[in-house]
Amino acid sequence: MDTLDYLFQGFATALTWYNLLFAFFGVLIGTAVGVLPGIGPMSGVALLIPVTASMTGGLGAEDAATSSIILLAGVYYGAMYGGSTTSILLNTPGESSSVVTTLDGYQMAKKGRAGSALSIAAIGSFFAGLVSLVALVLLAEPLSEVAIKFGPAEYFSLMILGLAAVSGLAGKSMTKALMMTVMGLLLATVGIDNVSGVARFTYNQPVLYQGFEFLTIAVGLFALGEVFKTILEQEGNEGEIIKVNSILPSKEELKASVGPIARGSFLGFFIGVLPGAGATLASFFTYILEKKISKHPEKFGTGAIEGVAAPESANNAASGGAMIPLLTLGIPGSGTTAILMGAFIMYNIQPGPLLFNDHPQVAWGLIASMFVGNLMLLVLNMPLVKVFAKIIETPKKYLIPIIVAISIFGVYAVQVNTFDLVLLIVAGIIGYFLARNDFPLAPLVLGLVLGPMIENNMRRALTTSNGDYSIFIDKPISAVFLIAAGLWIIVPLILKLKGKKVITNEEA
Repeated sequence: MDTLDYLFQGFATALTWYNLLFAFFGVLIGTAVGVLPGIGPMSGVALLIPVTASMTGGLGAEDAATSSIILLAGVYYGAMYGGSTTSILLNTPGESSSVVTTLDGYQMAKKGRAGSALSIAAIGSFFAGLVSLVALVLLAEPLSEVAIKFGPAEYFSLMILGLAAVSGLAGKSMTKALMMTVMGLLLATVGIDNVSGVARFTYNQPVLYQGFEFLTIAVGLFALGEVFKTILEQEGNEGEIIKVNSILPSKEELKASVGPIARGSFLGFFIGVLPGAGATLASFFTYILEKKISKHPEKFGTGAIEGVAAPESANNAASGGAMIPLLTLGIPGSGTTAILMGAFIMYNIQPGPLLFNDHPQVAWGLIASMFVGNLMLLVLNMPLVKVFAKIIETPKKYLIPIIVAISIFGVYAVQVNTFDLVLLIVAGIIGYFLARNDFPLAPLVLGLVLGPMIENNMRRALTTSNGDYSIFIDKPISAVFLIAAGLWIIVPLILKLKGKKVITNEEA
């Protein structure tokens, strides 16, 4: 009954006129971010953090934090909705989790069934969003109560597991992902040490005493990095845009989509809960599952409605699932939730087990707003399919200056420091070169966010054990987390080595 009471209080917060407005703008901008190829939810959320800080200036501290997080979360799951539009109409994924949708979505569009594909994607996303939110409501409180019993050793090991999970699954090369994780941890050490008060790696420069600001690095890497990529590589939409006629699916298409939507929602949610797995992995798994169990697997890749319904449901369910470790354990489940975690910390709110006790308005207001936002997305996406299809045609010459202006003015409004503007541009240039050479950016951001917390918990644990490192193994939960972290790195390496041996034998 307590959970229901808290949820009703959350709805009271989410249904205030200004939070409804923030939720609406969040899902609207998120859908547009998903529709625009290349931007993606990580860039969209990073870009809007400074904007929300200035928009909520007139509210109290708790209300400002709640409204800002509601808007940013709306951008997150709104982008998951919008990513299907370019996949279906232009054969160009709006973000990585919509890659699988191109396989059948574009083929459906070429056969004159673009409206059906877009509608099923919207309906599947809505149902998946509800499934993940109900599970979030049921699991949030029990998980946070368990996590309250964690000590510094358990927290240290849990954060190591989060880093290992993202590093193990991010990008094409695990070596590059681990390099980025270490880079993020190194950047997190710059500034005044919280325990000893000693300046580290500051070179007597006062601007570095507070360390590198997460917001500046995130906006630079993701938003400006994409801008430099677009300018230098002269990217453009070269695909043929399919016209959208009817937006309603047939009865046969609805019937064929029920099973894939249900399976995609549940499987996507459980994959999303795993730190580091993310929506992309969820959409691939569900597509493979549907093809395996289908009576007509040959249809897949030629315009099968199941090939749109399953992955689109999975990536939205995974985005909801990724919120569970963030809110209950303080561990981001994906790159985007790592950026959301940075936004929480910026408002002096620590995600984790104490969030539901110390800041129930923020936690339950966010969860309730996600229910409202999902309904808004369905209402927005169904009638406005044709309008969002037009956004694809936005010329880069208009889009790029807007992104640059928001980045520069947003960061300066929050930091009021010219050093951060220089850092923003440098981070953008570095982000471009890293992405161009297949270095994943999410592990770097996660290392930057988790670095100070990992260090603080490690030092607290060692203080209680008088410097004995065996405390991390002696505590059973801590030992399990460390073993899981090791396996997360080692198992993919073993599988990769086995794969290389097979190829060598065949060649021989």
